[in-house]
Amino acid sequence: MTDWTGRCAPSLAEIEALADAARAALPEPFATAARGVVVQVADMADEATLDALGIDDPFELTGLYDGVPLTQKSLMDTPAQPDMIWLFRAAILDEWVARGDVALDTLVTHVFVHELAHHLGWSDADIARIDRWWE
Repeated sequence: MTDWTGRCAPSLAEIEALADAARAALPEPFATAARGVVVQVADMADEATLDALGIDDPFELTGLYDGVPLTQKSLMDTPAQPDMIWLFRAAILDEWVARGDVALDTLVTHVFVHELAHHLGWSDADIARIDRWWE
């Protein structure tokens, strides 16, 4: 049995470290694409983001890609901001606890890769055909 004495929930920095480990483990050509994306971790998505996405429950949003997918970029475009993957710590931890059957690093990797797939220009349907991890 694991000793949980003195342990706390993972911090924002620890969730970011798990995402960094997921990025480091990616094969090419995904590793190159992933290096160009900034990872930000926040406890929850802000109200403006949730409203824009039509989401009422902030625990429903574990991650978000904010940027222009590679399939839509032009060399002539001047980006206003870097491409970002947002990971939402409280929502990830809530899903992790609710599942109870997946390691936290596995869940963070899944969320990170899902959002990276949007950077690559994949739709949710494309991702679902490829990533069947929840089955």
